[in-house]
Amino acid sequence: MKAIARNIRISPKKIQVEASIIRNMDAKKALETLRYMPTKSAGLLHKVVKSAVDNAAHNDSQDLALLKISQVVITKGIVYKRHNPISRGRAHAILKRTSNVTVELSARS
Repeated sequence: MKAIARNIRISPKKIQVEASIIRNMDAKKALETLRYMPTKSAGLLHKVVKSAVDNAAHNDSQDLALLKISQVVITKGIVYKRHNPISRGRAHAILKRTSNVTVELSARS
């Protein structure tokens, strides 16, 4: 029971903060916690956790009350490269980083 979001337009370092908060939480409590956090990464993580819960309910007939987040993995996605023009015809690189998020659920006994 898992959900994967690839190439989310936020750096892995920023989304890792909220990911560490919801690790080993109950799925229902994690959804409530993420819903009221005021950051972009919380909204993106909420979508992935909600997708994992819906996958568990639809594919494996699991109940939301018995689901627990067993693993949250944040990895580096592709990097978009842009340039900022500066003097003398040069350019500074701008790296727009992306993240891959994997959320795995398990049933509590």
